[in-house]
Amino acid sequence: MKRIYLDHIACTPIRSEVVNAMLPYLQNHFGNAQSLHQEGQIAAQAIEEAREKVAALIGAQPAEIYFTASGSEANNLAIKGIALARKDKGKHIVVSAIEHQSVLHSVKFLEKLGFEATQVPVDQYGLVEPEEVKKALRSDTILVSVMMANSEVGTIEPIKEIAAFCQERDIPFHTDAVAACGNIPVDVRELGVSSLSLAAHQFYGPKGAAALYLKKGTRILPLIDGGIQEGGRRAGTEDVAAIVGLGKAAEIAQHELTQWAEQLRPLRDYLLKELPSRIPHVLVTGHPERRLPHHASFCIEFIEGEAMLLNLDLKGFAASSGSACTSRALKASHVLLAMGLDHAIAQGSIVFSLVKGITREDIEELLAVFPPIVDRLRKMSPLYTQFMEGKKS
Repeated sequence: MKRIYLDHIACTPIRSEVVNAMLPYLQNHFGNAQSLHQEGQIAAQAIEEAREKVAALIGAQPAEIYFTASGSEANNLAIKGIALARKDKGKHIVVSAIEHQSVLHSVKFLEKLGFEATQVPVDQYGLVEPEEVKKALRSDTILVSVMMANSEVGTIEPIKEIAAFCQERDIPFHTDAVAACGNIPVDVRELGVSSLSLAAHQFYGPKGAAALYLKKGTRILPLIDGGIQEGGRRAGTEDVAAIVGLGKAAEIAQHELTQWAEQLRPLRDYLLKELPSRIPHVLVTGHPERRLPHHASFCIEFIEGEAMLLNLDLKGFAASSGSACTSRALKASHVLLAMGLDHAIAQGSIVFSLVKGITREDIEELLAVFPPIVDRLRKMSPLYTQFMEGKKS
């Protein structure tokens, strides 16, 4: 059976060029980058070359890039590390209500240590209003974190405007850009952010390779102690092959992301328009314009996302129902609930995120296969039965 992969937000396929760049560091160049001998120095040089490539992708300086094992780790390091380093200046943190769990759970951890947090609401499209962030700031606010783009609904946030408020008050501003980097242009200087998280698996690189941008002069405490790696801010023997893969993926993305967007955006728009016309009682989620170019998300009323995913999988389609880190939780998305959706409607979340190489024929096949799945599931749904009976009466 042909497989059609529509789950970019969970993981992208790794590019062959990336694999080829990694292979030497899994085989011949196996040295520890902290060793002084030739094998070690080859590994160390490869890490620094990758650092330069990641920095170039986001307009940073190489010395401002710190490698981590995941976007979640980068978020943890940013939130906990910056907050703990600044606790003498205050203990108030501001985040949006739709942040990734790695940000929200980091904030909860800090609250147990005596920090306070304010969650800024979003509108019906999942958009954070900059003025709401400004109103949430206090004299003891020491950190603000708002994601650049939401993986569940695709909405791109006004990061530059929010960062400007924080700059005025000398408050470090972090953005989780895991869903954005490598998919839309990102320039940390233009945005004015203090720190930014990114991950290779979102732009055709390997899983287990990520980075935190930390603007020069931004104070942070390490979460992992025990070594001098990454400038003493992240101890542990480096995964050289993964870091090389991240660097190569960043290099490719820097040159090709505009081309990817131009290819995927028309297919995304077609899917956003056609699916609601072929299936009744469908809600498009996310902002209609400020949206990731590869992202189409919906709520299908009267049925649950997990049932749709399993049926689509049997037909050869891979999709998602919210964040990959929460889709197995079998509960409504906190993102959709924050956008004001009813709990029952939020349970029907489905996300189709397109990867490079997807064609119009693939989308047409999805549009042929998906409506019968929805129809069959609705016939088994008590909610749908009640709705239809109500229409008759």
